[in-house]
Amino acid sequence: MLGRIVPANKEWIAEAGQMIRAGALVAFPTETVYGLGADATNGEAVARIFEAKGRPIFNPLIVHVLGLEQALIIGVLSPAARRLIEAFWPGPLTLVVPRTETTDVSQLVSAGLPTVALRSPDHPVARALLAEAHRPLAAPSANRSGHVSATRAEHVAADIGGKAALILDDGPTKLGLESTVVSLVDGAPVLLRPGAIPAEAIEEVIGERLLRREEAGDHLTSPGQLASHYAPRARLRLNAYEWKPSEAVMAFGAISEQPARAFVNISEGGDLIEAAANLFATLRTLDASGADSIAVTPIPQKGLGEAINDRLRRAAAPREQP
Repeated sequence: MLGRIVPANKEWIAEAGQMIRAGALVAFPTETVYGLGADATNGEAVARIFEAKGRPIFNPLIVHVLGLEQALIIGVLSPAARRLIEAFWPGPLTLVVPRTETTDVSQLVSAGLPTVALRSPDHPVARALLAEAHRPLAAPSANRSGHVSATRAEHVAADIGGKAALILDDGPTKLGLESTVVSLVDGAPVLLRPGAIPAEAIEEVIGERLLRREEAGDHLTSPGQLASHYAPRARLRLNAYEWKPSEAVMAFGAISEQPARAFVNISEGGDLIEAAANLFATLRTLDASGADSIAVTPIPQKGLGEAINDRLRRAAAPREQP
């Protein structure tokens, strides 16, 4: 049965690897969110990702690799890219680099661009699947395009359903926030998407400031740049200090619970790591409350707060049509 949730054990990972090689889609956990994976060298399989997610084909995909050796076959790595790989791979850092002329990764992965987004996941199931598949995996988040990202197997089943051949279940993801995306293509490095690794940590390794996307020009050169994204059904109201009893509330820090349709504090202690891990699951919980509006209390714009606020602003933006 398509879309079946199965335990992420050795036997099912081996079966999933065979399915990947046969051109099927498999959902799997990473340390960030669940991904919807396909053989990145198989154009038809990659096309199934776009169809399953309802994703615009001009929005590139991240290619997951085991490490440097595989990355060198696919992308041209500058000295700065190699320093970042040494510091943060495997881990939640995606690098946008020029494609090599000889790579067999599908052009559809790159949306026709001369670049490719590469990441080496730091999760035992993701790495075991890469090893079993013997292929780089194109794998965006395993949810419908524009919806809240999936941090549990049941989230995948609710959004993707029978579009995946299997859903490998290893429980909730550790970080709950997507990878940081950095462009190392032309000139100064650019932070295309804030994520699980703070910009400050990346800047320390490369020894220079990351330009923000708005400074470098808002071109869709990597995954995760659509203005409207991560959106629940309910409307989001950001930086709320008070709310109506009919609203659902996402709180952060030392905030007393007051009457609301639903109330969840993503970190009572003001821990941004805890808040990031709880963000998407909380959005889904509050959306399921039936409230028409979700009030979100202020979250500091520092460290992981930059990435959390980025996701919340996109979730609150007017919906973009595929």
